[in-house]
Amino acid sequence: MAIFLTEGEVNQLLTINDAIEVVEEGFREQGMGTAVNLSRTRLRVPRGSMNIMAAAVPGLNATGFKASGAGGKVMIYIYSAETGQLEAIMEAARLGQLRTGAASGVATKYLARSDSSVVGMYGTGAQGRTQIQAVCAVAPVKKVVAYSRDPERRAEFCRRMSESLGVEFVPANNPEDAAKDADIIITITNTREPVLSGEWIKPGTHINAAGGNSLLRRELDEEAVRKADVIVADSLHQAKIESADLFMAVERGVINWEQVGEFGQVVAGRHPGRENDRQITLFESHGIAIWDVSAGAKVVELAKARGVGTPLPF
Repeated sequence: MAIFLTEGEVNQLLTINDAIEVVEEGFREQGMGTAVNLSRTRLRVPRGSMNIMAAAVPGLNATGFKASGAGGKVMIYIYSAETGQLEAIMEAARLGQLRTGAASGVATKYLARSDSSVVGMYGTGAQGRTQIQAVCAVAPVKKVVAYSRDPERRAEFCRRMSESLGVEFVPANNPEDAAKDADIIITITNTREPVLSGEWIKPGTHINAAGGNSLLRRELDEEAVRKADVIVADSLHQAKIESADLFMAVERGVINWEQVGEFGQVVAGRHPGRENDRQITLFESHGIAIWDVSAGAKVVELAKARGVGTPLPF
């Protein structure tokens, strides 16, 4: 029998480490060609919108889709890949935060230098918390320098995250300070104009660009993209329709699409990724359904094992 899971139940069940594990498996299957990902479709109507994205991850015995309306609930439906039966419907705002952070964690695991200890952050909202949790779970982070436009908000973010993770957090007074000494850079903002300049990025840095999934929002300037020796996206198809960072660089002749790989190929061992400690690596994260289905499948597994969830009448 299928079950319904609330936000609170999902949050109770799924940890950031669980999310990293299954999102990595989703990437591996994507790179091997066994997972199927349908890019986000945005349905526009005069007074609202609806987003739909779907995927199949056979190795986790899961297919499913996520649907969200403007200002409404975000819901994920998980089905068995073997039987086609509905397994669960779940509220998925928290799951979305965890799977997005987990993707940056997996990218950091494969693309950052093994001695990366300083993180520069742009964005200190709810998505920023799971981003840094995931990065700290896979890298030997000792210090985080965080920048956002609101001084009070970034100071409070640094205080809370330092207490939670046991790592030094320093509020940055200007955007350059967050990048200039960083081994890993995270951008998780809603800015329309670039917040990260390529002039500030040192050799050997890994960048997780995770905030922009619209051609109207750009977090990196063209120099930051030009300096990247390795550029990978979560989905090349989705990047071509949603990544302003890459789209603008291609349009202006800074790079071409042939230079952009898919990160799943790195996880599957079909793309070399980082090849030396001087290279700058860039992961363009836009959010793909493979992550939602992978994380949702894990939630279903944990819920059934622990007897969590409300049975549905079908």
